[in-house]
Amino acid sequence: MLIEFLKPDFTFENEAGRLNQLVHEGWKQINAIFSAGGSVRGGHYHKYNKECFFVLAGSFRLTVYKDDVREEYEMKQGDMFVIPEYVCHDFVYHEDTYLVAMYDHGVELSKDVKDIWSA
Repeated sequence: MLIEFLKPDFTFENEAGRLNQLVHEGWKQINAIFSAGGSVRGGHYHKYNKECFFVLAGSFRLTVYKDDVREEYEMKQGDMFVIPEYVCHDFVYHEDTYLVAMYDHGVELSKDVKDIWSA
């Protein structure tokens, strides 16, 4: 399997709502992402970063591939997963989708270079 599925470290829920503690250490850069339904994103990999995603709302098809291995997953609200270094990833959004994305090192390698490499 090219990706690893995770669960939040801690969840607290009551009549007022829910709190998900996604992680408590190990991630340096955290992004909030919105992608419109029908859009396609990705088409890249990271050489120096693991990337962790938590789906806040929405759904999409995730395709990951490396060498001769290709896998597809249907992702939905509440799913949490890690894509390791050198694994290419594409997202096809079925509907408006909100994600949290975390990198273990951060994508800015220098002022002009990012750890985002075309597939």
